[in-house]
Amino acid sequence: MKVSELIPLIEAKNLTPDLPADREVTCGYVCDLLSWVMAHGDSGMAWVTVQTHMNVIAVAVLAEMACVILPEGIDMEQESLNKAVQEEMIVLQSPLTAFDICGRMAARGIPANN
Repeated sequence: MKVSELIPLIEAKNLTPDLPADREVTCGYVCDLLSWVMAHGDSGMAWVTVQTHMNVIAVAVLAEMACVILPEGIDMEQESLNKAVQEEMIVLQSPLTAFDICGRMAARGIPANN
C-alpha cells in the first residue's frame, strides 16, 4: 500500500502536502521511545507516535521510513514540519487513536514490524 492509499484509510491529513505520497508502506509500528524506534525502525515503515519534535524526523529519515503518523489530531511544531519537508519525510495527522490506526493498517494487510 502506498502512503497515498493509507491517508484515506486512517482519515489522515497530510501535513507535508508538497511531498509525493507514493512511498510504499511495508510495515507499521507504534512507539514513543526514540531509542527503541531507532533499534527497531525499518525501511518503508509507517510509524505512529505522539512525539512531535525534530528528533522524530531525524529517526524516521535515518530508518528510511515511509511516513510518520500523529494520532488523535496531534499537531507538529512548524520547525519540525519544515525539517520534514527538507528531509522529504511525509508527516500525517489522523483523528484516530494509535490503536485504531494500527488496527486499520493490520486489517488491510500491513504487517507489524518484527
